[in-house]
Amino acid sequence: VQLQAFGGGLVQPGGSLTLSCAASGSISRINVMGWYRRAAGKQRELVADFTRGGMITYADPAKGRFTISRDNAKNTVTLQMNSLKLEDTAVYYCNAKGLKYVSGDYFANSWGQGTLVTVSS
Repeated sequence: VQLQAFGGGLVQPGGSLTLSCAASGSISRINVMGWYRRAAGKQRELVADFTRGGMITYADPAKGRFTISRDNAKNTVTLQMNSLKLEDTAVYYCNAKGLKYVSGDYFANSWGQGTLVTVSS
């Protein structure tokens, strides 16, 4: 499974950043695509995810500031992050659950390589 994430970087508090992730290959379907993050010294946590059927879940820290979107045809997921705070600093990971290839191969839970978001003045 290849999930390629990009868009991380350095941003000042109050700024915005957009993360994008694309799943490559001949994909039949992906049940859930989303974003997790892991801050230094903490466990990886859900930021937001988006089911194939259109259900969106935001973790509390993301509500009102982040927007997740998904393109089922392109197998991409995007996270628009606004009003960024120092505590948003973390490595952000793209995630795909229930990924099935046209070949029939199935992957229950897959991760991208992570992209670093640093919020600092």
